Amino acid sequence: SIFQSLTTADESVFGPFDGWDLALRNFVVAPFAEEFVFRACMVPVLLPHWGSVLTTLCCPLFFGVAHVHHMLELMRNRNTNASSMSSMTQILLITLIQVCYTSVFGVFSAYLFIRTGHLFSAVLSHVLCNLFGLPDFVGVASHKWPLLVCVVYCIGLVSFLCLLAPLTTPTLFQ
Repeated sequence: SIFQSLTTADESVFGPFDGWDLALRNFVVAPFAEEFVFRACMVPVLLPHWGSVLTTLCCPLFFGVAHVHHMLELMRNRNTNASSMSSMTQILLITLIQVCYTSVFGVFSAYLFIRTGHLFSAVLSHVLCNLFGLPDFVGVASHKWPLLVCVVYCIGLVSFLCLLAPLTTPTLFQ
């Protein structure tokens, strides 16, 4: 089930979670709390001073850095058979990638919040992002139909880029 795949770690920084606790944290509490803090609280304060472009690009950096705490979980659960240096290098690389993609998601979420004027759009996109995760680009090569998967990824990306502005037109949300 989906909850089994989401709860592969036995323990996190916050203590033991069973499937429902982790799902509640990932799909309700974290999306609402993070979007409330980083969109509903920060964006309205920064927007009048920085403008929409700078706010959309800079506010998510705070959101990305706020996810550095996942490094503690990785350090706690790291493979004890690996050498300490290579293990720590891998953890730092994973954390850097995580900060980068959460910052990119933060740009998208800030854009949604500013365009629609509603926190719900940012929270819903956050829930969906947590649910689906990142596309499995590495697994494409070993897929039965790798070319088809690449074409579908490209169609999805182009569709997303083409439909983002029209589907977030502010007049649709008034």
